[in-house]
Amino acid sequence: MPTLPLRRNDRRRHLVVCGDSPLAFRLVDELINRYDEDVTVILRSKQENYGPRIAALSRVKVIEAAAPDNNAFQQAKVSTARALAVLGSDDAGNIHAALLAQDINPDLRLVLRLFNMSLGHRVRTLFADCAVLSDAAMAAPSFVAAALGREGPTHIRVSGRTLYVVRRDEVDADRIICGLADTTDHTNADLLPVEEHSSDLVLAFTNGSGVERAVGHKRGRWVAAVRRNFGSVFNRKVGVAALSLFVLLAIGTTMFATFGGYTWWNAIYETALDVAGAAQPLDSLPVINKITQVMVTIVGISIIPIITAVALDAVVSARLAAAAGPQGPFRDHVVVIGLGQVGVRVIAQLHDLGVPVVGIDRNENARGIPLAKRLGLPVIIGDASRDDTLRAAYIGTSRALVTLSSHDVVNLEAALTARAVREDLLVVLRLFDNDFARLVERRFNIDVSRSVSFLAAPAFAAAMVERQVVGTIPVGRRVLLIAEVPVGDGTGLDRLTVREVEQRFEVRVIGLQRRTEQRLDWQPSPEHQLVPRDRLMVVATRSGLGQILAGSISPGQ
Repeated sequence: MPTLPLRRNDRRRHLVVCGDSPLAFRLVDELINRYDEDVTVILRSKQENYGPRIAALSRVKVIEAAAPDNNAFQQAKVSTARALAVLGSDDAGNIHAALLAQDINPDLRLVLRLFNMSLGHRVRTLFADCAVLSDAAMAAPSFVAAALGREGPTHIRVSGRTLYVVRRDEVDADRIICGLADTTDHTNADLLPVEEHSSDLVLAFTNGSGVERAVGHKRGRWVAAVRRNFGSVFNRKVGVAALSLFVLLAIGTTMFATFGGYTWWNAIYETALDVAGAAQPLDSLPVINKITQVMVTIVGISIIPIITAVALDAVVSARLAAAAGPQGPFRDHVVVIGLGQVGVRVIAQLHDLGVPVVGIDRNENARGIPLAKRLGLPVIIGDASRDDTLRAAYIGTSRALVTLSSHDVVNLEAALTARAVREDLLVVLRLFDNDFARLVERRFNIDVSRSVSFLAAPAFAAAMVERQVVGTIPVGRRVLLIAEVPVGDGTGLDRLTVREVEQRFEVRVIGLQRRTEQRLDWQPSPEHQLVPRDRLMVVATRSGLGQILAGSISPGQ
């Protein structure tokens, strides 16, 4: 939905944030330092959760209240505020708070954090000016991509078109929209480098060929699934025994053909009859044939119980699987620890991609448990920091471990325990503190760390200042934003060319909607001169987005 540029006197009206979570802290920090806003925060206590960190920020007024109710909103002066963000973990409580705030200030812009986005899309229509966002939905693709060994979420839907992040050498040049980052230095990627051709990570558009690759991947996953099921029935001991018996049969056939005077076809025929128990004892047979016949007959008798055991095991396993979900052993799967708001989305997306998943959570009532059961995914209830819990999830044969609990120490402990079981395991770690994450990656050789609040806060902040962020692209522990930017009359963007906008701000212009057209031009001319009511679609760094948004506001507004 198009948004109007803010009037200058409106910009000085304060913003209100409800919450004391990591997302609330990141959001307030973003509003103060990126957008130069005054913020009032309603939280339970300055001494609990992220209350101390929030209270320590400059230009923040803190209101302590048990809940964001009418009294708290009056203290926070919601009646004169420009926007309100409600960031609680309870969807119903967030909607209730938004309804109370709208009664106080009908013109208030609302930004709601909801987990259930289907409900969110319906709720949004109840308010005059409301954005509904899910930090879990924004962050989940990054964890999925990291677990699969990719850079960034695979696909992003923007204005009716599907874009995706890919390595430059993996896509045709005519499908590249723009360069995103030079990731040569894995610890400090260069976002939107001046020399765009130096970007090895690019944004491209799909042309349908990805469907064929997806079919191929599905076939490969089907073959992998058959292999896993075969392995679950024919365990190691049964396999060794069966192989030994078949080797003896091959030896018997060779002896019939080599020493017994049979042709190869007759040798095979004789062996098959002896295995079936149709051997005929004859005194006139040569000694070598008698020995071979006895050996083959005994092998045939031994094969029968093995075949019977395998058949019974397969039937029992199938019935147990139908009653209690899939059974191990598992191979090439992803182990997901923590089935909360982010974990439930991660297991759903991995399942959609055809990737086997085993979940672990210590809480049998975790949000993701019902979904896992519905999808037939195995879940272990237990402490993920324990060696036996991880072994029960077959961590030794997994392709990756993703730790998604809301506690940094729990995630780190589980990751280190898993690494003790298997040193080369790909580990994707959820951590809040960016500096801590950097140290963990270096000191403990952890592959990837991500912060949900770090990935989502820029989009929430942009929504509060009435700008539409339509997508996020994580690059390592940093993030790029895809956003719509209007060109106001007499602004810093007016009369600039597309090329000049890219040179002046940390952005790449990927689309242009001219004021006289409804469609989005995905390949605007670099020499096109912007005029009021044009709209740009840009990829920007967080600082670049703040700069270009500031430039889009008219001096007299």
